[in-house]
Amino acid sequence: MPIVPDAKDWTWVLGTPCPECGFHASAWTPATAPDHITAMLPRWQAVLRRPDVAVRPEDDTWSPLEYACHVRDVFALFNQRLHLMLSQDDARFEDWDQDRTAVELDYAGARPATVSDELTARGQEIAASFARVPESDWGRKGTRSNGSEFTVLTFSQYFLHDVVHHLHDVAG
Repeated sequence: MPIVPDAKDWTWVLGTPCPECGFHASAWTPATAPDHITAMLPRWQAVLRRPDVAVRPEDDTWSPLEYACHVRDVFALFNQRLHLMLSQDDARFEDWDQDRTAVELDYAGARPATVSDELTARGQEIAASFARVPESDWGRKGTRSNGSEFTVLTFSQYFLHDVVHHLHDVAG
């Protein structure tokens, strides 16, 4: 059964703690993001070593492997977007269809060890990118294709929620 696309606008987590995963966006900044990202990497690696990593808990819910592939790609995408925000005034982000990407890249058929290596490398890359952001750049702006506006500060918070929430989704 195909996954039903998630059409929710998750930007509400910037103003309200997430009742599912407990994430409080206001507690995080670009300066605190690197340590938080790197602290999550061993947990993702452990998830990817599970014998049932490719098993979907429900037919219409991604497996832990598929979530890990998504997070790997979120690391890369958000790193690109962060660089756009820092190098362009009022950066614009192209649309990204996460569900189409999951099918096109065959998340369900990925090799867990490869995903672990790639997720770790991309996580380290975005952690390093956030570590280089001076506080004077936290107000730089970027806009998603649906019109949602972010500053580097709120972008880091939104990004961290996504990764934390998916780790919660897979009981990592």
